[in-house]
Amino acid sequence: MNRELHFAARASLAFAHDVAAAGAAWLAAYWLRFNLEMPPEEFLRGALDALPGVLAVHAVAFWSLGLYRGLWRYASLPDLRRIMAAVGLAALAVPALLTLAAQGAPVPRSVYLITPVLLAGAMCGSRLLYRAWKERQLLGLVRYPQASPVLVLGAGSAAANLLRELADSRQWRVVGLLDDDSGKHGSEMHGAKILGTIDETARVARRLGVTQAIIAMPGATHGQRRRAVDQCNAAGLAVMTVPSYSDLVSGKVSVSALRNVELDDLLGRDPVALDDAGLRGLIEGKCVLVTGAGGSIGAELCRQIVRFSPGRLVLLDLSEFALYSIEQEFRDRHPDVVVSPQIGDAKAEARVRDLFARYRPQLVFHAAAYKHVPLLEGGNAFQAVANNVLSTVVTARAAQAVGTEKFVLVSTDKAVNPTNVMGASKRLAELACQALAQAAGTQFVTVRFGNVLGSAGSVIPRFREQIARGGPVTVTHPAIQRYFMSIPEASQLVLQAALMGKGGEIFLLDMGEPVRIADLARQLIQLSGFSEEDIRIVYTGLRPGEKLYEELLADAEHSLPTPHRKLRVARAAASPNGALLEEVLAWIAAVRDPGPEAVREQLRAWIPEYAPAPGDQAKR
Repeated sequence: MNRELHFAARASLAFAHDVAAAGAAWLAAYWLRFNLEMPPEEFLRGALDALPGVLAVHAVAFWSLGLYRGLWRYASLPDLRRIMAAVGLAALAVPALLTLAAQGAPVPRSVYLITPVLLAGAMCGSRLLYRAWKERQLLGLVRYPQASPVLVLGAGSAAANLLRELADSRQWRVVGLLDDDSGKHGSEMHGAKILGTIDETARVARRLGVTQAIIAMPGATHGQRRRAVDQCNAAGLAVMTVPSYSDLVSGKVSVSALRNVELDDLLGRDPVALDDAGLRGLIEGKCVLVTGAGGSIGAELCRQIVRFSPGRLVLLDLSEFALYSIEQEFRDRHPDVVVSPQIGDAKAEARVRDLFARYRPQLVFHAAAYKHVPLLEGGNAFQAVANNVLSTVVTARAAQAVGTEKFVLVSTDKAVNPTNVMGASKRLAELACQALAQAAGTQFVTVRFGNVLGSAGSVIPRFREQIARGGPVTVTHPAIQRYFMSIPEASQLVLQAALMGKGGEIFLLDMGEPVRIADLARQLIQLSGFSEEDIRIVYTGLRPGEKLYEELLADAEHSLPTPHRKLRVARAAASPNGALLEEVLAWIAAVRDPGPEAVREQLRAWIPEYAPAPGDQAKR
């Protein structure tokens, strides 16, 4: 209540100020009209006689156009537009009123023109002066001199919004900007000067005594952002960045919601262009089932799917907690989407068959799998084959039984010339889908990609934990490299491949250039504010089943371009053996968890290109 009274009192005071300014402008216009001398008595009496009507007209115009909803301290362009509208309305209404009244001396026409000019200047000027005073900029004073000086990289619209929002910050004080556009150099933005190019970061930082930088380039490419971060690291600056362009556009956060630079900012790629109309036609109003929906890839697939308004989204996962977490997320963020969380094992035939019969999904995304390479090389080898192959076959056959339109298998680059049990098991799953695709009905599509940043089992969380403990960061081999993409990008491309697939294809995602894991570790150490002197990198040797680099195509495969620049399609040189699937299923059903060597021997018989790598060696 006290706050409401306080606001009402401030609005009343502002209203009284503006009405008084209207009266002063009316009288000052007469004074200017008569060359800064007192008007003749007749005109002075006419001015005073008309003053009550002038004040009344302006009061009505000011109040009716809502001039007192905002605060003077935050006066901005919308406030100035309302002032101009109110003054303009009054400038038209006053002559009409006085003409109709037709009393007293006539009003000089120039007074009608001078009054709104004076009034607009008084009202706008008083507000801007008040704001400058509150922000301690009236005499060029720094409002919070104790705030840390910061350098902003980028001088576009995001930087302008950032400076506007940081003007009231007690933490940061922008002392300059850097931008590669030489046409901007020497100019100012909200009082901060544009001092040079991004390559001059170190020189400018030393001159200004800056230890902190903010990268304000949300629309820049990842290469441009990486260059900016490299310049800051070379200058010894701690780096933050504004939120992503998509988050700013969606209104999730403001530009001043600063965050630390993440690996996604440096290793990610340009945004994926999706066929939104085609995907809406594929998904809208349909029942979609996702296995492994609680995992990192499965969960992000679900987030992407809900953008296209499915009729129902069925979430299948064996982990109760993971399923609960994703279900709660959708309940909070997408209450309008019908979500059916289902606990179950994707290889449990009775459970899966019952779910498919109940919901009859038209689209299925099979993301459930065991993926951790070293863990699956030893005593868990048989479980890797049983889970990854059997879950694929069980869900695929259930999809065929209910007439599912498309079945999408989420595969991996480790299925190419596999050197580990996990990769070989996913290659068998691919072959199973290709064998099932030979029957009419459900279209089977496989999507193959590499590592995703931040996924479960990724090196990134492991590196972060090691850095938090003070190191060392362990890397298996100095030359080991992997393909990386972000989880959202991978999930979006899986959807795009699902739209394009007609059955039997293996789609390859454009993974960009491979990244050395050692370089990844160095970047993460730097982004955490340390150097390699603080956090050492230790090489531990290749783990069981691990090879130095991954491939996206097997030797006997070739790829063809697709209409989407980030997708290619691979076709096997020969059709998969139809009897192979039944042989694999019979072996899984008959064998009681053989040892890892027996599993590897059997995989070699089924997959000629499978060549197990010993723990201390890597294929090629």
